[in-house]
Amino acid sequence: MALKISNQVLIPDNEIELSAIRAQGAGGQNVNKVSSAIHLRFDITTSSLPDLYRSRLLKLRDKRISREGVIVIKAQRYRDQEKNRQDALQRLQTLIRSVVVTRKKRVATKPTLASRKRRLESKSKRGQQKALRRKVVE
Repeated sequence: MALKISNQVLIPDNEIELSAIRAQGAGGQNVNKVSSAIHLRFDITTSSLPDLYRSRLLKLRDKRISREGVIVIKAQRYRDQEKNRQDALQRLQTLIRSVVVTRKKRVATKPTLASRKRRLESKSKRGQQKALRRKVVE
């Protein structure tokens, strides 16, 4: 079963390395005995991803991506290994999908005349309020 990124892009299972490790934190005896956390490794440089995805992923300044271009995700949210495996794959899918979303360009706007007047009025009102708190000089 391959991980579906989009209608045209699929990641084969052999490119995603999953290993079970012991989870950290609370969990009592269970956390010491059972390897329920999942450690996911995905090498961007050797993957079958299209060049657009690959180049944008490598440009990302994300702590989950190493200098060598390997995405490392540790999933330990759940007590069940299968749920953590699904969580890790979901997070990888979300990360890869995020690089192809084109951001809407910001249009620079000017504040209206009325809003500038309101701002100045509120500033002078605040100044008067503070002036009234001062000591009265006789």
